Amino acid sequence: MNDFWKNTRVLVTGGNGFIGSFVVEKLVKRGALVTVADRMSSGSLRYLEPLAPKIRLIRGDCADAEFARKAAANQRVVINLAAHVGGISYNMTHQATMLRDNFGIASAMLEGARLSGVERFLVVSSACVYPRDAAVPTPETEGHRDEPEPTNSGYGWAKRMAEKLGMMYADQFGMKVGIVRPYNAYGPRDNFAVDTSHVIPGLIRRIMNGEDPLTVWGSGSQTRAFLYVEDLADGIITAIEKYPVPDPVNLGSDEEVTVGTLATLIAAAAGKEITVKFDTTKPDGSPRRSSDNAKAKEKIGFTATTGLSAGLSKTISWYVSQTGHLLY
Repeated sequence: MNDFWKNTRVLVTGGNGFIGSFVVEKLVKRGALVTVADRMSSGSLRYLEPLAPKIRLIRGDCADAEFARKAAANQRVVINLAAHVGGISYNMTHQATMLRDNFGIASAMLEGARLSGVERFLVVSSACVYPRDAAVPTPETEGHRDEPEPTNSGYGWAKRMAEKLGMMYADQFGMKVGIVRPYNAYGPRDNFAVDTSHVIPGLIRRIMNGEDPLTVWGSGSQTRAFLYVEDLADGIITAIEKYPVPDPVNLGSDEEVTVGTLATLIAAAAGKEITVKFDTTKPDGSPRRSSDNAKAKEKIGFTATTGLSAGLSKTISWYVSQTGHLLY
């Protein structure tokens, strides 16, 4: 039996968030001694409440150098999931904010981990590092070519810079640094807020609220490959265990779908009959986004196991349980 995580001290920044809460749950099940660092302005543990007796929680700003150092103290592994995220509309109008905030978190946490003698550090990057004209499926070698896709430029540059800083820390200081690039995560606990949600939670909210016709940004022909959050959490944990090397690894699925088809799949899963219209005055974002997953399979044995239809059904059921909406 693999006991890498048994009694391993691991810090998960952003651990009270959408992806982080699943990572924390899975680490606790593996026997890890988990510390969660999160701003948690509301003071609520939300999804981690059942785990409260089994985890250590510290509240603070991961972009603050002193907090980062204290959070990383006595940890063997740091999984850096703290981030400022938003949907395409927010990212387009807050490019400087996204670059400043996200690189600030990465640089503070890497230095805090170094000063605290952390053995392994996972840079959680993003598919937003890739240029607009990247080959599809996209191999990791495209990650620092030309400019990131313009609608997410600030966020993309922050993640590119975080990757590069991680590589340099590994080279100069001998820290074991891993890098993963998640693709379009979705699932229960996602952000369904009007102004900052990504495409799947945004469409679910609008469809469940009865919007008909449903207007979708762009042509609808742009494609994405979505990764269910529990699959992503497994990939994150496995990556820093099996491949703590400053060599980026995509974490994605092989199921590419157009945004137009996605909207109809969500409506069908929710039992709604609606008309979908497309606003071509709004941007598509990247015309195609789908990852080449060969390296993930080779280096860490990772393959997504949750199909899109099943994942959407689980996500919608969770949303209904939280909001009181009725299915069918």
